[in-house]
Amino acid sequence: MHHELPEEKVFKDPVHKSIYVKDRIIWNLINTKEFQRLRRIRQLGTSYLTFHGAEHSRFSHSLGVYEITRRIISQFERLGDSDWPKEERLTALCASLLHDVGHGPFSHSIEAVFDTHHEEWTCRLLLEDTELNRVLRGVSDDFPERIVSVIRRTHEKPIVVSLVTSQLDADRMDFLLRDAYYTGTHYGTFDIDRILRVMRPHKGRIVVKESGMHAVEDYLMSRYQMYWQVYFHPVTRSSEIVLRQIFRRAKELYRGGWRFDSLLEPLKRLFDGEMTADDYFRLDEPLVQTQFMMWTDEKDPLLADLCRRFLHRRLYKYTTMDEPDEALLDRARQALLDVGLNPSYHLEIDYPYDLPYHIYRPGGDSGPGAQPILLLGEHDELTDIADRSEIVRSIAGIHRGRHHLYYPEDMLLKHRDRLPSDIRRLIGML
Repeated sequence: MHHELPEEKVFKDPVHKSIYVKDRIIWNLINTKEFQRLRRIRQLGTSYLTFHGAEHSRFSHSLGVYEITRRIISQFERLGDSDWPKEERLTALCASLLHDVGHGPFSHSIEAVFDTHHEEWTCRLLLEDTELNRVLRGVSDDFPERIVSVIRRTHEKPIVVSLVTSQLDADRMDFLLRDAYYTGTHYGTFDIDRILRVMRPHKGRIVVKESGMHAVEDYLMSRYQMYWQVYFHPVTRSSEIVLRQIFRRAKELYRGGWRFDSLLEPLKRLFDGEMTADDYFRLDEPLVQTQFMMWTDEKDPLLADLCRRFLHRRLYKYTTMDEPDEALLDRARQALLDVGLNPSYHLEIDYPYDLPYHIYRPGGDSGPGAQPILLLGEHDELTDIADRSEIVRSIAGIHRGRHHLYYPEDMLLKHRDRLPSDIRRLIGML
């Protein structure tokens, strides 16, 4: 099998201009059904309900991560740097292309309710009997395991892992630029060309030349902006809450023996907790949205209402609280019960810190991607960027999380006069 394609393939891309594929295995992976499924999974989950441009898919993001990784590696090779293990090139390229292949529909919301994890599914799709697995085994029998070791961060060469997962990795660089482009939030952009030029392999890890500190500040600043303007946006959080509640209610009904008018097979398998790689492959956003449309006629009024809210964008309203007053919230739950509403669905408090990444974590912190971003000085000395940069120190220290209380305003308004005044004040309905 020829390792290179007779002619380089070029994908047009709004973020990177062009994406280049010369390795036959990359081309073959892109053409598997499991990778093509990513066209049917949005990169930003429910954010399209807040930013109407955010319709981009995990497919285009995955190509972008591959392209950034390819550019970094070709620069390392051009510099002739012995700190980069040349034999790992293909492993790094395949891992960066495939790192998200296990994402489910609307990703994190479904994970929260069914206790599934996209990284686990990514590994299953690579190791079980799939088209992906067959392509990877074309390189060598242990190649699927090698890719999995990068995704699980157990690969024996940390430098390979850090290309795909670190505080300055190809994955984050692509999603920040891509999400900024598609949401139209331009302060989410940064100078990726400059960052790629100042990245260096150094003693088994990736570091940044000291002269590139400002480019990295810019990247971290844009990350900060994207978290607060896009990823933690309270309206997006509202749509995620409604989505989670749909799954939660459907699961509750299913476990209670409810006879659904409509229950598509892949969702039934999800409820049973018995999904095969093939069931998972079928679970995509068009399928889930079709199910929701069918459930708008379901006999359970709560499930039907939640599905209508999600599909027609009649989301929960919210009020902001600095500190939740538990006694007041308990009274509010009781007040909802008294007027016939369901407090475990119709009142939800949200605090935007359950997301997987913080803006920047200085050294010594644990968890994925906890290695600090290190600056490489003229005499090969390394320092954590937070020790050198006021800007990074200040954004690393900001925890401006506020609690939001979410509720269906239309339902509460119907019972406005029966709600105690402190509860009306709480939800801004005086």
